[in-house]
Amino acid sequence: MKTLFWLSAFLVFYTYVLYPGWLLLRFRLSPCPVRPTPFFPKVSILIAARNEASHIENKLLNLQELHYPRELIDTIVVSDGSTDQTNEILRKYADSRIRSILSPVHCGKAESLNAALEVAGGEIVVFMDTRQSVSPDSVRMLVENFADLSVGCVSGELILDAGQANSTQGVTSYWKMEKLLRYWESAADSTVGATGALYAARRSLVPHLPPGLILDDVFIPMTIARRGSRVIFEPRALAWDNLPAEVHQEFRRKVRTLFGNYQLLRLAPWLLTADNRLRFEFLSHKLLRLAVPFALITMIVASAFLHGFVYRLPLAAATGVCCLGALAFVPVPTGITSRLSHLSLAFVLLNSAAVVAFWYFATGRRQVWVRG
Repeated sequence: MKTLFWLSAFLVFYTYVLYPGWLLLRFRLSPCPVRPTPFFPKVSILIAARNEASHIENKLLNLQELHYPRELIDTIVVSDGSTDQTNEILRKYADSRIRSILSPVHCGKAESLNAALEVAGGEIVVFMDTRQSVSPDSVRMLVENFADLSVGCVSGELILDAGQANSTQGVTSYWKMEKLLRYWESAADSTVGATGALYAARRSLVPHLPPGLILDDVFIPMTIARRGSRVIFEPRALAWDNLPAEVHQEFRRKVRTLFGNYQLLRLAPWLLTADNRLRFEFLSHKLLRLAVPFALITMIVASAFLHGFVYRLPLAAATGVCCLGALAFVPVPTGITSRLSHLSLAFVLLNSAAVVAFWYFATGRRQVWVRG
């Protein structure tokens, strides 16, 4: 039991402390900077949309504000079997620079992006979602990095706003840490994923996407890295999004994302082989996080069979975190207690979502859909 306890404790410590520390040290000692240079190739913006009538018009208006030569940019929107007013809105905006593909049946995001890629003429393709707005300079900031021929994929930065939703405010803090890890990975070599709301890639390096794929923003960057190009993080290219108002909505989103990591292991088993030059980073950044909740559970169970003060700490810590998390639902003045409660709730939410995602994967689910 002691062995199980300490192995589990080391896994948690490595995931949250040692790996970030190693990234910071590598970034400090061996930086490999990319120097962005003004660069204006033809760009194709690809968007897959399904029943996005409430967002698609604002998105198209947002894209018209981009600071990039209009003659060098076109937008391809695939309506994936939409049954609301999405198609009517797209027809209203159709012109030579906004092309629509109206699929009569729902095929999924991956197949929609494949359809868009088939007709994309840009040297650089920029992937976006409908819900988030982007900064006017976002595309230009992404594209400037491709002046460096070693770069194959560039991720933008997503800014999350919890608004008045107290129950999800802690998620923004974890997201800030996630972005810091990506920045450190990128600064020394390559990061292991991109921001799905805003990222770009060389068209010649983008693979055909497997049907049903959830995390195109991991599959595409990792495939590009496998082909020898760098995947970098560009914090000057900004997108904005609002977190769900209700904690259960954010929980469902996290379950789907974490399930997507398990799905990748089935669709791209090479990620765990020497064929993946970022295997160490992928294991440390992505997979070990999925194992953390099981390590925590193992520590708590093992502590019931062990004697000594140190073995009582996991249960005491778990109880404290759950109690603090519950306080996030209680209106309290902003302060240290409020921040700790939001962080605790986010910790419980993320790790619970990882357990549910594993259950779905282990029981043979192929997809996890989130709506509302």
